[in-house]
Amino acid sequence: MTFSPRTWSVGEIVTAAMMNTEVRDQFNSIFAAWTTYTPTWSAPTPPTLGNGSITGRYIKVGRTCTVSWLLTIGSTTTLGSGAYLYGLPFTAASSTVHYLGSARLVGTDVWHGQVSVSTGASSANFTFPASATNARSANQSASVPETLAAGTTVRGTVTYQTAT
Repeated sequence: MTFSPRTWSVGEIVTAAMMNTEVRDQFNSIFAAWTTYTPTWSAPTPPTLGNGSITGRYIKVGRTCTVSWLLTIGSTTTLGSGAYLYGLPFTAASSTVHYLGSARLVGTDVWHGQVSVSTGASSANFTFPASATNARSANQSASVPETLAAGTTVRGTVTYQTAT
């Protein structure tokens, strides 16, 4: 819940409705259920989901947003080419901070990586080891960290500051 706090006046009489709006409702938003959304999945040569799926969920408290993605590659998914980007539910704040989260790809092997959200970004990228013999990070693509195939899952979570 995005909310602008009330500016109180000296001598103002506080009502139950005011307290509910200013305190109860804001406190409850911290414990609210996550919201589902359908994130974009893109690359310089765009992939298509076919019979695969992509889902996202987020919770936003003030300008702090935690988002999670799950991509499942299907037998008719086309992988495109180039570094993949996953759409955020809200644009990131323009600041000097880049946000990092965690990622996991389960295919032939299990790979652990990072989710990166740059300042002012509307999407995130995932980095994994470039290959089984190269531990340097590389942006996820159709062949990094391994060639994606039907049944491969990619998950990621990151917490970042939103622009609004």
